[in-house]
Amino acid sequence: MSEKKIHEDQKYIDGLLKNNSFIIQAIYDKFVPKVVNYIKQNSGSRDQAQDVVQDTLVTIYNQASEKGLKLTCPFDAYFFLLCKRKWLNVLKKTSNKEVTINEEVLSKGDEAQELAFETSVFGEKQALFAEMLEKLGNACQDLLKATFKIKSMEEVAASLNVTYAYARKKKSLCIGKLTELVRESPKFNQFNN
Repeated sequence: MSEKKIHEDQKYIDGLLKNNSFIIQAIYDKFVPKVVNYIKQNSGSRDQAQDVVQDTLVTIYNQASEKGLKLTCPFDAYFFLLCKRKWLNVLKKTSNKEVTINEEVLSKGDEAQELAFETSVFGEKQALFAEMLEKLGNACQDLLKATFKIKSMEEVAASLNVTYAYARKKKSLCIGKLTELVRESPKFNQFNN
């Protein structure tokens, strides 16, 4: 099985990761107008389009930093598909109607479509995780958020003014509760189908 070739547009992903203002401006200049036009032609406004673009860039950034996203297709197709999916999800939520994504231009095995799908699932999982994290008590939220930022449990315990043993035990209980909340969510089952 051969490795997929990294596309030259990987520079846009790398630029986002490095917060390179030149690359970010290039994304806005080259790729965003197409998204804005699409959303405006499909019941949206310029502001809504900008929100979709921002959400999409954050999702791409998060997937690249956490999962090492490697682009194997043109950035334009990948970015547009992600924005289109996000916009259709917005329409679906606000209209309470079934919305289908018509990918008439792309073949079923298209690299951009596969990457866009993976990134949208990644974004949805992140959103579910964040939503369930908010349902935990403040003590659990503070502890888990501290462990995301600080790798050493000794430092986490010190920053929260608790003992190391308490911090470890509490972290285990909080992760258990968070896992339970995620698994009980109806959205969780959608990821496994």
